[in-house]
Amino acid sequence: MRTFQDRVAVITGAASGIGRGSALALARRGVHVVVADLNAERGAKAVREIEGLGVRAIFQRCDVTSDAEVASLRQAALEAFGRVNILMNNAGVLPLGGIEDTPTSEWERTLQVNLISIVRGIRTFLPDLLAADEAHIVNTASLAGLFAYDPALIAYAASKAAAVSLSEHLALALRPQGVGVTCLCPAPVKTNIGEQARVYGAPGAPGEYARVNLQGRLPEEVGEMVADAIRDDRFLLHTDEAAAADVARRGRDPDAFLRDMSAFLTRAG
Repeated sequence: MRTFQDRVAVITGAASGIGRGSALALARRGVHVVVADLNAERGAKAVREIEGLGVRAIFQRCDVTSDAEVASLRQAALEAFGRVNILMNNAGVLPLGGIEDTPTSEWERTLQVNLISIVRGIRTFLPDLLAADEAHIVNTASLAGLFAYDPALIAYAASKAAAVSLSEHLALALRPQGVGVTCLCPAPVKTNIGEQARVYGAPGAPGEYARVNLQGRLPEEVGEMVADAIRDDRFLLHTDEAAAADVARRGRDPDAFLRDMSAFLTRAG
């Protein structure tokens, strides 16, 4: 993206965590922001913070699993700003539990929020993005979508792996039409996603691999990375170089990587 000044971003899950961090980073660069979230109190606070940086912002309550509410989000954005340049599909949920403990209903909820909502958002906003002089999509996936490191994350990771594939195919389809695509695959980030985590069975202490091997980031740090990736039209965005190295190692020899990860988890357990 050549310039951020007076661009308009719509960000789901923007009242806290990575969404809020990204909204603030973009606002510092001159982007107006539509804060979409279920939490009105946090959303109003985020709007005040964004406006304190000298740009405009509005809050729109939005359940990303609802066609009607995402359509209302688009209408609110266009009524307030007349255009959309950046769409960040960031809302997500975190179930914890093994395959034998996680019910089918939880798989369906997780796929609705973490995957289908991305499809819903893109299908809703794509005409506006294609009409803009510059446009970019950011989809929040996860390191867990790139390789397996904890069986308790199985439903979450499957939804995020699908988000990675979706994003890659979107890049092939949309970049020739002038719409950039970034897939954010963060390693650990200090957010409040754990507040709404649903636990099934006894998953133990998830994330041991990440705790031992990876650097935790603040949402504000990740937000700056997101803004830079939009500027540079970068597709795959890691938040930790060690994670990037492990993705490459897994790609070279998936069987050896799986054996090594299994051995690590056995020792950690």
